[in-house]
Amino acid sequence: MNKIKAIHLLIMLLSLLFLLAGCWDQRESEEQAYVIAIGLDKAEEDEQRVKVSYLIANPEAGSAAQGGNTDEPPREIISFIADDFVTSRNLANVVIAKQVTYDILKLIIVSEEFARDEKFIRWIYDATKEMEIRRDTKFLITKESTATFLQNNQPRLETRPHRYFDLMFERGKETGMLPPSDLNTFFRITEADADLYLGIYGTTEKSDKTRKGTEIDQIVAGEFDYEGETNPTQFAGSAVFKEGKMIDTLTIEETQLAFLLNPTLDAQQILATFPDPFDENYRVTTKVMLDGKVDVKMKLKKDPPQIDVIVPLLIEVLSNHSMTDYQLNPEKKVELKNQFKKVLQEKIDALVTKTQEEYETEPFGWSTIARKKFLTIPQWVEFDWMKTYPDMKIDVSVDIKLGKFGRQGDLPSFEEVRD
Repeated sequence: MNKIKAIHLLIMLLSLLFLLAGCWDQRESEEQAYVIAIGLDKAEEDEQRVKVSYLIANPEAGSAAQGGNTDEPPREIISFIADDFVTSRNLANVVIAKQVTYDILKLIIVSEEFARDEKFIRWIYDATKEMEIRRDTKFLITKESTATFLQNNQPRLETRPHRYFDLMFERGKETGMLPPSDLNTFFRITEADADLYLGIYGTTEKSDKTRKGTEIDQIVAGEFDYEGETNPTQFAGSAVFKEGKMIDTLTIEETQLAFLLNPTLDAQQILATFPDPFDENYRVTTKVMLDGKVDVKMKLKKDPPQIDVIVPLLIEVLSNHSMTDYQLNPEKKVELKNQFKKVLQEKIDALVTKTQEEYETEPFGWSTIARKKFLTIPQWVEFDWMKTYPDMKIDVSVDIKLGKFGRQGDLPSFEEVRD
């Protein structure tokens, strides 16, 4: 009897060993090469392959455990031709000693040339097959090749590459200067075959067409004119995708307007300037915020179908270079409010017209609302949003409320100060 109990106990103890199986293939962090960003370019001499670039981070550089002091560089960059960016991990071990992993992959970068190629969609869908690539991975389009972009990108105040990209993209989303671009949204919109997808647009090369006009937010990455010593990388505006292919770019201003027209997005700190209605030599700086939900009403059974949109906005005045007395003059407040409404209305109408005439669909997420108007999927497919949208009657109006006029609302007149 005791012998049988001993055998049972031995079997139980041996079975517990299987619970420890997950630790057998454990690897230390210093044994792995952590890819932060994958760059994809066209392989010039072979259309059946792709040029892959890796931005590999050093987990010890800048970490608290190392006290921020290490002789090792914070990153490593390599570029090479491969069949795809899945098998490229093993191919990279020809020169990389450590095991290449996508465990903490933050970003997939695609050159504009490749993104405009008809075959691009075939390569990017490899991201859906690789288990280590998460759907919340950010999606960036660069004006130049991704290999050049990664080499030229030299952050000064934040040497950890993963942290640098996190900060840039989060701040860009807060200000509405960059769209919330990730792989999941790209695949969802592409497969829905109705809307436009907006991806983050960036470059390290200054454009020869830097715009020095009165409205400086009508620029894309590369057109911002500045002086000084800093990282040459610029992130501004959006890359426009239709059916999985890049077709155009949107400026900072157009990207911010797309935020305001999309019921699912919220830019917290859109700063914009408007012409001063009382002195054409100056512009009024404002903070524009949504004051409630965007109201989108559709009458899709009409001929032509009709969309009515009301955008409630709260606008705070942050500058008053003409030193006009807005605070205590109700009539001037009304005139200022009407000026804001007129300018915004014109810009929104121009963007909507552009989407109807040039793109033939929209990036505002309106098709998601339209789907709910149909009982079955075949009815929605028969409606054909992309085919119907260009001929729709669209009326967008802005409902503006004036908020604060800064910490000190009333200012002395210019004449009083000079007197």
